[in-house]
Amino acid sequence: MFYLYARAPLLVPSRTFLCPRLTLLVPFSARPEDAYSAAAEHTAEAAVGGQDSYGASLQVNEGEPVYDFCWYPYMSVSDPATCVFASTSRDHPIHLWDATTGELRCTYRAYDAMDEITAALSISFNSTGSKLFAGYNKAIRVFDVHRPGRDFEQYSLLKGGEGPTGIISSISFSPQNGMLAVGSYSQTTAVYAEGNMEPLYVLHGQLGGVTQVLFSKDGNYLYTGGRKDPYILCWDIRNTVDIVYKLYRSCDTTNQRVQFDIEPCGKHLATGGQDGMVHIYDLQGGQWVTGFQAAADTVNGFSFHPYLPLATTSSGHRRFGMEDEFEEESSLADFGSGFLKSDSARFALWFRFCCAAAESVDKI
Repeated sequence: MFYLYARAPLLVPSRTFLCPRLTLLVPFSARPEDAYSAAAEHTAEAAVGGQDSYGASLQVNEGEPVYDFCWYPYMSVSDPATCVFASTSRDHPIHLWDATTGELRCTYRAYDAMDEITAALSISFNSTGSKLFAGYNKAIRVFDVHRPGRDFEQYSLLKGGEGPTGIISSISFSPQNGMLAVGSYSQTTAVYAEGNMEPLYVLHGQLGGVTQVLFSKDGNYLYTGGRKDPYILCWDIRNTVDIVYKLYRSCDTTNQRVQFDIEPCGKHLATGGQDGMVHIYDLQGGQWVTGFQAAADTVNGFSFHPYLPLATTSSGHRRFGMEDEFEEESSLADFGSGFLKSDSARFALWFRFCCAAAESVDKI
């Protein structure tokens, strides 16, 4: 299930948004007034309590747990046809949703050798927005955005025997040089030429399965993060022999995918962690700049606004135990809204978020 939250007034302090299930990702859309979250469960009831919270203004229901979603890169409010995002969920084809009405625009279907629908594990529009790349087990399928249905191009990632051998968990496109990076749960990251999917580099060094890959704004550097791996690795695409530097985050004992993001000017990277902290690093040399306590739970999502001084975080993790233990943990882990369940999740918007000046942030 997807939830759309209209952005709160900037002068209202201490605002959080509650989701009834664990939140996966919270990237901003091209619309400055909106932020989206993808819940890990396909059925849920609206659970918003107290004056510190806002209800979802739009809900989009998927049939199964959501694996991944992405915004159309050239979305514009002035052109309703571009207000769309794509999603993929278990045992379902890729769906293209209308971000204004929540209606299903079209589907992109991939079939296996038994002629049964197979779900993509990761998806991403290319830099021009003309094609939709989908990650599967040891393969990438490419759909023409303007031709929905079952027509696609398939590329095996095992060319030369050195490509990723597992599930493709993340896809990122370089903004400059026509390359794309794919991360897999086999602890490898591979870089390909977008035009013909010719393999260029295979990067090793992640301690766990790669959960996110992200190019720098100039396209010269690639950042990768893994599951149960406390370091984000920085690679120089022009010289991939060694790792440039490592950025620490606390996620070595959680199975959650912890998202990081690079600010629009490209100078800083921010990431969450299982300790509830958000750490911000200077990308010029990999130095730690500042950090703040964003939640009491695992901060599993972080996203910068494309051009406003805003950032958003998502947090939450499941707890298992006796009811008395839940009550005790709720009283100890209370943060922000005075409401916490064993499987509750929330995300918050942070105003005056300026990494360059390392200013303090206000939660709205």
